[in-house]
Parts: sequence; structure tokens; C-alpha cells
Amino acid sequence: MEAFLVSTGVVALGEIGDKTQLLALLLAARYRRPVPIILGILVATLVNHAMAAAVGAWITTVVSKDVLRWVLGASFVLMAGWVLVPDKCDEKDTKACRWGVFGTTVFTFFLAEMGDKTQLATVALAAKYFSLIPVIAGTTLGMLLADIPAVLLGDKAATRISLKLVRGIAAAIFAILGVLVLLNVGNRL
Repeated sequence: MEAFLVSTGVVALGEIGDKTQLLALLLAARYRRPVPIILGILVATLVNHAMAAAVGAWITTVVSKDVLRWVLGASFVLMAGWVLVPDKCDEKDTKACRWGVFGTTVFTFFLAEMGDKTQLATVALAAKYFSLIPVIAGTTLGMLLADIPAVLLGDKAATRISLKLVRGIAAAIFAILGVLVLLNVGNRL
């Protein structure tokens, strides 16, 4: 249950102000069809985060626990800094319209998530918790918790949420997780 809850919280906070959340705002403003956009986000996130979690689980089989602990701890601390940097969303990301709203959302979200901090967080969380299903479910739920309001509220959500404050909270959570891993708190690794 801890893997699920931590994964949900980390990704939900890390996603606020992220380029994929901004992409959700752009898609919602452009197409005004929330259901296929939300379903597209769900499908893209499930596929992307399942692949990321598999990589995280695989890494635990080829790297020693001590090395993995230091790499994961440093990764979380680095992600804390990365979260503080606002993402930029390029409008050309929404131009793949030949597949309809759902297909466009799946395609653009999958590509936008490649190498993104939430994807890298999924790799790290899967390596930390050794539990793929709760991590995938948690990171996917976290993504949806952050992106569904963006889709439903469009650009109104962006004007009412202090992205700087949310980024600060997300950075603090990543930093705390990193320090806890480095200190081997909980002896998970």
C-alpha cells in the first residue's frame, strides 16, 4: 500500500506544471472533448509507466543494493531540483490530428512522457519498492489526479493554482525521499 500511496503522491505533485499537464490544457482548449482526452492520457500513461516500472524492476537484478541505494537517493535529490524548473509546452506537440482526439492524446502524451521527470520517478519508485503493479497504478492515478482537472477546467486551472508553490512542495517531497533512501531509512534497499 505504501508503494501505491507514495507513487500517487509523488507523481501527482510532480505533474503539476509539467509539460504534459500543460499539454492537457492545450488539448482541452483546442478540442473541447474531455472524455477522449482523459482516456488518451490514461492509455498513454499506463503504457509509458508500465515500461518505466519494468526498467526499474530490472535494474534491481543487475545492480548491487548499495550502489542502487546511492543511485536512487541521488536520483530523487536531482529530481527535487528538476521539479523546480518549469516545463515549456510547444504548441506543435498537438498537431498530430489524423488520429482524432483520442489518438492524438495517446500519441502526444506518450512522447511527452519519454524521459520526463514523472517517467524517471516511476523507474526510481519501481526500483525502490520492488512492486510493479502498485507503482504503475499509483503513478497512473497521480498523473490522472493532476491532468484531469487541467482537462476539465482548461486554462482556468492554470490561473488559480500557484505552480511555484506546488513545484516547491513536490521538490521537497523528492528531496526528502532522496535523503531517506540515502540514509537507508526503512531498510527497503
